[in-house]
Amino acid sequence: MFKSLALASVAVLLAAGGMSAARADTYDTSSNYPWAYTTPSGAYVGGGWGRFDYRIDSLSDVTQGVSDITHSSDNAWKIDVGYRFSPYWAIEADYMDLGNPNDGFQATGSDGNYRAHLTGFAPFLVGTLPAGPIELFAKAGWLWYDSNLQVNLNQPGSQVIESSHRFSNFIYGGGIGVTLFRHLNVNLEYDGIRIENAPNSTVLWLGANYRF
Repeated sequence: MFKSLALASVAVLLAAGGMSAARADTYDTSSNYPWAYTTPSGAYVGGGWGRFDYRIDSLSDVTQGVSDITHSSDNAWKIDVGYRFSPYWAIEADYMDLGNPNDGFQATGSDGNYRAHLTGFAPFLVGTLPAGPIELFAKAGWLWYDSNLQVNLNQPGSQVIESSHRFSNFIYGGGIGVTLFRHLNVNLEYDGIRIENAPNSTVLWLGANYRF
């Protein structure tokens, strides 16, 4: 479902980019720096690589009596497409894979380990404050995601307990970017994600977008 939504978003935004191809871009002829060329509006596509910090508080979906859960982290990646209506406002759609964070926990009379896998799709509203080639930005959206959790209790004869659910929660973030080589925007982004049973989870992204 999420991949279909992402592909549909790509098609719509690339079509919008084609329609905007005839727009007048801005070029400062007094400067030869790579960032002298700016695109005030139009479609963009890109992605990012990051580190997901899974701050899990509860394993209530699969077991009770958990007293101490170790927070964990893993590598994450995303693909994003968007459309800038002006240098200040844009809409964006991201497909995210937040990796497989895993670690141990203590439970009543036992202990064990868990492994999670989270993937999802999020539309965003993005606000940007440009200052030359540097941009500060903030974004807010809603994340629809699949959460798959496996729990293994360290007990003789115990089986792996699995739980799969689909949730939706608020996601927000912000960061800083710089435009290089006329169309390439490189950015550092920090997001907060209110994941079910892990509402203080975060992800730090290093990303790049190509602006058409």
